[in-house]
Amino acid sequence: MTGTNLQRLDGKVAVVTGGAGLLGPEFGAALAEQGAGVALIDVSQEKVEAAAQSLAAAFGGKTLGLSADISDPASVATMVGRVLAEFRRIDVLVNGAAGRPPGFFAPFEDYALSDWNHVISANLTGTFLCCQAVGRHMKENGGGSIINTSSVYGVVSPDQRVYEGSSINTPAAYSASKAGVIGLTRYLSTYWANDNIRVNTITPGGVFNHQDPAFVRQYERRTPMGRMARPHELRGAVVFLASDMASYVTGHNLVVDGGWTAW
Repeated sequence: MTGTNLQRLDGKVAVVTGGAGLLGPEFGAALAEQGAGVALIDVSQEKVEAAAQSLAAAFGGKTLGLSADISDPASVATMVGRVLAEFRRIDVLVNGAAGRPPGFFAPFEDYALSDWNHVISANLTGTFLCCQAVGRHMKENGGGSIINTSSVYGVVSPDQRVYEGSSINTPAAYSASKAGVIGLTRYLSTYWANDNIRVNTITPGGVFNHQDPAFVRQYERRTPMGRMARPHELRGAVVFLASDMASYVTGHNLVVDGGWTAW
């Protein structure tokens, strides 16, 4: 088979959480472009429906936009049931949702336990719940590909200098949750290896989203490639891990960071 054929996802169905966020629509577009039916999941029904309609208009495939709270087991179960009722199967799960409570940027010494729990619940517990619910179906259905989303700050510690003079930072809860995602990925990759379920992680570096200009300048100076990622630059990683191009890849952390973790 050619590389082009291997990356095609015709007849496959993908679920993307965080489907109305910064990267979720890009993940959905990458999968839809390769022929997959795509269900986008997010907390806002209005936003996720609009994102799903945009995908359908761009690529002509079947899409679905659903509201769900991925930190709630009942909500996750309902979401999976609705996707299966609509598509009859799930072949790819991309866990892209993340939480950012009002006190997200508070200093460590003053970080509220409620905000810590919110971040862990959305980033790590939500990934666990979606893997559990969708993985159960994949096991019964003969396999699939699960792609979790971590961060360079799940691999290395933040360089606090890039935040000097800006209004943002990376809290410990975020780093801990994203490190946990990598650990969960490795565990599940061996747990489900005999069930033809591949489980991998994508680890983006900083992605440009009109952040504080002081932060952007300092982050880009610190990055070997000299700039932040653009959201569409994560598309190739998702297609690779979702498709038969990665048929022998599991337990892997695919870092897409412009060289940030290389020095």
